[in-house]
Amino acid sequence: MTPPKGRAGTGRAVPRGRTPGDGDRPAPAAAPGRRPAGTGPGTSGTGRGPSTAARAVPPALAPARSRRSGGATVHPGAWWLWATSLGTAATRTTNPLLLALLIAASAYVVATHRSAAPWARSYTAFARLALAVLLVRLVFAVALGSPIPGTHTLLTLPEIPLPHWAQGIRLGGEVTAEALVFAAYDGLKLATLLICVGAANALASPSRLLKSLPGALYETGVAVVVALTFAPHLIADVQRLRAARRLRGRPDRGVRGLLQVGLPVLEGALERSVALAAAMEARGYGRAAEVPARVRRTTAALTLGGLLGVCAGTYGLLTAEGGGYGIPLLLAGVAAALAGLRLGGRRSLRTRYRPDRWDARAWLVTGSGVAVAALLTLASARAPEALHPGVVPLTAPSLPLWPAAAVLLALLPAFAVPREHS
Repeated sequence: MTPPKGRAGTGRAVPRGRTPGDGDRPAPAAAPGRRPAGTGPGTSGTGRGPSTAARAVPPALAPARSRRSGGATVHPGAWWLWATSLGTAATRTTNPLLLALLIAASAYVVATHRSAAPWARSYTAFARLALAVLLVRLVFAVALGSPIPGTHTLLTLPEIPLPHWAQGIRLGGEVTAEALVFAAYDGLKLATLLICVGAANALASPSRLLKSLPGALYETGVAVVVALTFAPHLIADVQRLRAARRLRGRPDRGVRGLLQVGLPVLEGALERSVALAAAMEARGYGRAAEVPARVRRTTAALTLGGLLGVCAGTYGLLTAEGGGYGIPLLLAGVAAALAGLRLGGRRSLRTRYRPDRWDARAWLVTGSGVAVAALLTLASARAPEALHPGVVPLTAPSLPLWPAAAVLLALLPAFAVPREHS
């Protein structure tokens, strides 16, 4: 068999689709107005493809890499500590002017720093919930009465007589301005606390926050991540199946429609669960290191005692009488719980991929919120009449200057921390 011949005298094979002598022909001249090959954007001008600078960063990885190297992300735990501190400050006062200032500060930081992710829209939902709580508190004050005595009667509702075993409960009767103002102050405090929690949900990414959990809570974090991942898939499956049934002219509402849609959704969720379980088992999820029994008992004692201390300290902070023992108990409980979680993390065999760092920005965000909580706690102890305006006799609340200036420290992240890009 004779080998294929290429150029004359070389004996090299010619690739398919190419005629002999193509390499000896001169390159065609470039058409007028057209750029010669190898000199376009992203090339080095040598006709060998993209330049070294263009090949260094792939286009698909360039945005993510710029976001990571830009340093514009704040640890999600810092946002939660900032918002929790603002909520603690809200529990130290019933002055509506200071509470409104706290709401305005949290709203401004959320407006300047929240991303376009779906979880960042939760602030509006929490604001609506806070408004509903305030209205419900006012309705209860009108319908069930209030222990606050008052002389300014606004209206008188028909009172419903109750049996003797319901002493102390009143339905209807006189509605005074003092009782309504007291209920509004109390409801606004709870509404401000809910809005601060909504600010934390809007600023801190849930997935990043779960990635930052200590090793002792690794299994809990994996379960929550799986739940957060599966919930959007379930909603999408329900919408897709309902749309398909409507296109086929079948009912998608009522008990029958729910059964016809629910069964395929549950079947798909079960298939995804089995596939996820197999994938997690293949990757070694659930493995635990051998830990001595003494370390396990110490870990359990520290964690349980720390959580009890946190609960008792939080109760002391939320009540006016427990201000003296609340902070020491809370700090001791947090220290014990952190030590228990640190010891419990020894049994977790895992590493983090690109962990969020607690840097200077995180300290700045946390410090601004803690400063607001500490200063308002100090103000409530030294000037309680300014932070808790009276309602009997009914007087207009005044704005104390240095507590108001302390609340303005909550705006520090809006100016000193760069906005996160998603």
